Amino acid sequence: MYWLAIIITAVLLAAYCLLILIYRQWFIRLRTFSINKEAIPETSFTVIIPARNESQNIGACLQAVLNLQYPTHLYEVIVVNDHSTDDTEQIIRTFQLQHSNLQLINLSEYLQGDQINAYKKKAIELAISHSKGDWIVTTDADCLMQPDWLTAYDAYIKHKNPVFIAAPVMFVSQPGFLSKFQLLDFMSLQGITAASVSAGFHTMCNGANIAYRKDVFEEVGKFSGIDKLASGDDMLLMNKIKKRHPDKMGYLFCKPALVLTAPMQNWKSFLNQRIRWASKAESYQDRSIFWILLLVYLVNALLLVLLLVSPFIENGINNWLILMIAKTGIELSFMLPVSRFYGLSGELVWFPLMQPFHILYTVLAGWLGKFGTYQWKGREVQ
Repeated sequence: MYWLAIIITAVLLAAYCLLILIYRQWFIRLRTFSINKEAIPETSFTVIIPARNESQNIGACLQAVLNLQYPTHLYEVIVVNDHSTDDTEQIIRTFQLQHSNLQLINLSEYLQGDQINAYKKKAIELAISHSKGDWIVTTDADCLMQPDWLTAYDAYIKHKNPVFIAAPVMFVSQPGFLSKFQLLDFMSLQGITAASVSAGFHTMCNGANIAYRKDVFEEVGKFSGIDKLASGDDMLLMNKIKKRHPDKMGYLFCKPALVLTAPMQNWKSFLNQRIRWASKAESYQDRSIFWILLLVYLVNALLLVLLLVSPFIENGINNWLILMIAKTGIELSFMLPVSRFYGLSGELVWFPLMQPFHILYTVLAGWLGKFGTYQWKGREVQ
């Protein structure tokens, strides 16, 4: 039985390593998109920021987005206050006194006490119904953007004529094991997103930094069909749009388009975030994502089982180490070019040390995403 498990793990690991090498090839083939700052901006944007109990972050986020180097008559900002019980609303109203292109919507006024599962989707859909821009850009209340954020989007839209754009997001590098762990994990996800979307393979993105045409959002029926799921306002919507416009999806591989956000501050919040992400796995109509997630899960689950039984098997630890060295080496070959784009190559020193923890968390988050519940923004979600 042990050797059968070794053989199955080795075969699945070989498939996984081949996949990572393909991602690496796609990533190194990417060319940074350049923007011409002398060009006259033309695109009108509505930036949507759902916010729930974000009093510690919303001020810095609004400061960044309202001081972009983009004509104020070409963009508006709509913050949807999702039943906040802290000072989020008051902070937004203070900014409104100085910025006429900032609008506040209180979600509670529209739901009138109704309980739903997908508050964020409802918030975005409501904001879009009040929007004036031709393009919708979504981000999160704990994000910071570069001064040329919308300039980069405008240049890409005029050059590529897409209908949906994914763009890079990265955690701020902070000290501490948990922060480094999240940074490296998220960096790998962002690298795969950039590689696969640019290659036209996956519909992957992060709702902290995406843009899509408002008329196309309405054309695909908004969030209908996915509106019962708490998560999926980004990737599941992207998949809906790709079905209608398969050749109009883009990835804005450009540092001025980068959005920064803080990592989770504790293990509980981190696990809840990853369980939330994992919970939508079965809802992906892009089946390539589902099968790849299944492959990743099986590889990590088998490696975890082998780690637990190896001390009781002759040469068991050595066999496990051989598999781990192969996995880590291939992943590092992918992470090197990704980390260079983000300017975080020095963080890779942590990568081999965190492999056992990454295996455990992948198995745990995947299992609970399928069979468990999680808490997000103070709500328990099925």
